Amino acid sequence: MAPLKFCANITWLFTELPDFSQRMYAAAAAGFQAVEAAWLYDSDLQELQRAREATGLEVVLINTPPGNVKAGDLGLGAVPGREAEFRQSLDLTVKFARALHCKRIHLMAGRVPEDSNRTAIAKEMEAVFVQNLSYAADILAKEGITGLIEPINTRITDPMYFLDSPHQAAILEKVGKPNIKLQMDVFHWQIMDGNLTQNIQKYFPIIGHVQIAQVPGRNEPDSAGELNYSYLFNMLETHGYQGYVGCEYKPLGSTEEGLGWIKRYWTGRKS
Repeated sequence: MAPLKFCANITWLFTELPDFSQRMYAAAAAGFQAVEAAWLYDSDLQELQRAREATGLEVVLINTPPGNVKAGDLGLGAVPGREAEFRQSLDLTVKFARALHCKRIHLMAGRVPEDSNRTAIAKEMEAVFVQNLSYAADILAKEGITGLIEPINTRITDPMYFLDSPHQAAILEKVGKPNIKLQMDVFHWQIMDGNLTQNIQKYFPIIGHVQIAQVPGRNEPDSAGELNYSYLFNMLETHGYQGYVGCEYKPLGSTEEGLGWIKRYWTGRKS
């Protein structure tokens, strides 16, 4: 079995440093060979390019812009009436992805509009999401990029996020594009559905990226919590997972102090 490949999520890790390019250098110094991030769009793209080239890091994943966060946006992919804005945001993401040689984009679904009933608007939002994902798939295919959709839990993280369960992966069947896949954030899946062994087995063929954090605190995988990550890592290895595992967690102390778990993993797999 091949060992897992990990990437540092520099939106969550190395936040002791003020900008993303500095965090890339820190990630490389800590032993990572790849990074991911949510939104890089306030950063100087040339600085990011220089950091990527200097470190040799692979940029694994970036998200589409959230929209107007102050107005309550968290992505636009499934939001009715915002289709033009979604396409504009996709263009910006592709520009950054192309410059950074990034081959995965998380296409954020967005939140249920205020004063809307989740059940009543679900079909309309799903139809918009399918339409936008189909459009994105064709754009991304020209760049050799995989689009990802990620269920986010509505119990701790965001009560209004539209895509909240791995079982909504049926949306991918409606899109019917091979370059649109499912992003499994173990933190969110555990909170919303549990049953991780069966869900990983069920959805493994369409999983295009994995992210990890302990539950419920969203801290290091080896911190106190509900999940046995040794078991989960072994399970992913057994299934032959070839992608990256994104370290998207909130360190209990400094980032460096919390990296003992991954150093033990790297050492164990080399021995």
